[in-house]
Amino acid sequence: MLFQMLKYAYFPGCVAQGACRELHSSTVALSKALNIELIELKKAACCGSGTFKEDSQLLEDTVNARNISLAEELNLPLLTHCSTCQGVIGHVDERLKACGQNNPDYLNKVNSLLQKESCSPYRGTTQVKHLLYALVKDYGLEEIKKRVTKKLTNLKCAAFYGCYLLRAQNMPDDDPFKPEAMENVFRTVGATPIHYQGRTKCCGWPLSSYATTQSFQMAGKHIEEAIEAGADCMVTPCPLCHLNLDSRQPEVEKVIGRKLGLPVLHLPQLIALALGVSPQELGLQRHIVSTKPVLEKLGF
Repeated sequence: MLFQMLKYAYFPGCVAQGACRELHSSTVALSKALNIELIELKKAACCGSGTFKEDSQLLEDTVNARNISLAEELNLPLLTHCSTCQGVIGHVDERLKACGQNNPDYLNKVNSLLQKESCSPYRGTTQVKHLLYALVKDYGLEEIKKRVTKKLTNLKCAAFYGCYLLRAQNMPDDDPFKPEAMENVFRTVGATPIHYQGRTKCCGWPLSSYATTQSFQMAGKHIEEAIEAGADCMVTPCPLCHLNLDSRQPEVEKVIGRKLGLPVLHLPQLIALALGVSPQELGLQRHIVSTKPVLEKLGF
């Protein structure tokens, strides 16, 4: 048994509360199954997904300093289940902590802007964590394994890490080019990891607003590679990747001229299935690409 209940300040992000609400509900369901307490940061703002800094680095830093300060007020680590949010907020946290040592004037500027809006200052007293690494490092794979009630035997899973989770921060939690954290999670719940070339590349979402064809070509290439490697499903730790790979897969098919039909699961959905949470509670019926083949293979 765990000697202490884990508790986090939870930053769900925008996509998981909007277009893909099942990703938020599945993260909540997983946390309950593992007895992890999430305190949702309901006053938090969008991290900007990397777009704020195109206009102003100060804007990105100030918005996310406020997000981090909300977690600091609770004396808790900030936890997100979104690779993009992790990459943006985590990098801001790194940058502002460094400014505390080598550029205090800039940090003071950020905090003065927060003060004008009656927000708490950024103090640099907490950590920004992605759910994947909180599960692997804080909770522990052995503890998860003890709670598996339905092993995902014979399910072949292709991880799609994306780019933000692995390379946005100076000290990533995994090898940025040869990660294994998700594959180790797959093994823990009884699934079989499938390796393929595109698992650490960009899903194409950042291009989708101005280069849609190229974005869908990128997504299609990764999905094709996973299918050719024998995957039953793709699993992502990022709602934005999920949006491009699942929600837009029918559009991707039109661009590349090929039927794909590869189910895409959010990481909490996969783990929660192995812990006995029902597919309905995890919102698997809401996916654009049907998850029925996955559920049938698992005997649901």
